[in-house]
Amino acid sequence: MQNYRVWVSLVLLGSVLARAQAADKELLQPWPYGPYDKLIVPTRSAPPSTTKPLAVAEAPSSDEVLAQAKAKASAEDKSIFLHFGASWCGWCRKLDVFLERPDIKPVFEKYFIPVKLVVQENEKNKALENPGADALLRKLGGPAGLPYSAFLDSQGALIVNSRHPSAVREDGENIGYPGQPSEIDWFMQMIRKAAPKISEEDAKTIETALRHPKPA
Repeated sequence: MQNYRVWVSLVLLGSVLARAQAADKELLQPWPYGPYDKLIVPTRSAPPSTTKPLAVAEAPSSDEVLAQAKAKASAEDKSIFLHFGASWCGWCRKLDVFLERPDIKPVFEKYFIPVKLVVQENEKNKALENPGADALLRKLGGPAGLPYSAFLDSQGALIVNSRHPSAVREDGENIGYPGQPSEIDWFMQMIRKAAPKISEEDAKTIETALRHPKPA
């Protein structure tokens, strides 16, 4: 009987050891990315991204911009006010602000299609330039400093530019932003030449805003 008990004990011990070995083997099996552990949730590594960085959108060409302006000018029977500028140009920003003033914008857009082209940018902002704008600037009488402006008819032909005819230089000098009395005089002549039907009231609104600028 004693031998029987010893034999049973050995059988039970062997069974326990066999189960323990089986459990150890299970822990060492790949599941499915390494040893299995019930406390660890296996996760798949994210696949490498195939998305390319977004490219900086290229500015539209001067031909594209002008084509849209001519189409709109023809449809609305207006002239085009084209001005050239750059991000580093303080007087260009001053002109932009003037054209956006709530008392000027609706009056100006009653007679003209305002269009801006970017030229002569520094290396940091070269992407802002409109391709072909430099060539158009030269065609319209520039470069002669910025901002440079010109009024065109609905077909894109030059009506008048911002070179003052009575300037000392033979070919005239660019008035830039019309801030001085003589520059304002010429700018108003440009407006009346490009929009002969402009009312005296509307012309006076523009002229008064230039001669008596609001404090910054």
